Amino acid sequence: MLPRQTTGPATTAALARRAAFEQHLARIAEGGPAAICERLCDLDREWTSGRMAKVTTGILILAGLLLAVFVSPWFAVLPAIGGLLLVQYVFARRSWLGELYHAAGYRSGLEIEEERIALKALRGDFKHLPTVHDIEDRDAISRLEGEGGMVVEPDAAKVDPQEAVRQVVEVTHH
Repeated sequence: MLPRQTTGPATTAALARRAAFEQHLARIAEGGPAAICERLCDLDREWTSGRMAKVTTGILILAGLLLAVFVSPWFAVLPAIGGLLLVQYVFARRSWLGELYHAAGYRSGLEIEEERIALKALRGDFKHLPTVHDIEDRDAISRLEGEGGMVVEPDAAKVDPQEAVRQVVEVTHH
């Protein structure tokens, strides 16, 4: 196995993006909970590169069909291009058109979601949610008791796994 390259242009660029992202979050956090809420609202309205690609493809198809029917059949090439872009999107992780919009400054849905989760964590949305350390391991207690070990009274602070998941999904899911 070859050792991973830890320096270079790609790594340097990633480190620079991370530092810029951290500075961006710090500026928002300095504004307090109101600034975080305002930024979360902005994120809800932000269009992703993927959304722009889908809208563009839809416009190509609709405009091309209308132009082909009312102006000239040669405009049927536009829906064909839109269809090809959609087919390419099905078989690739990202679309060419999405990459073009990303290069133009639109962020991916993942990038927006990373910022949303970071802001919610900074605001404290997750501090009262149960973690795996808070979930009661009934199987381990049963095994211990079945092997002749001492009977353990479950802690009152332990939560049922289903309830823990319900609480986490309630807070993190739109």
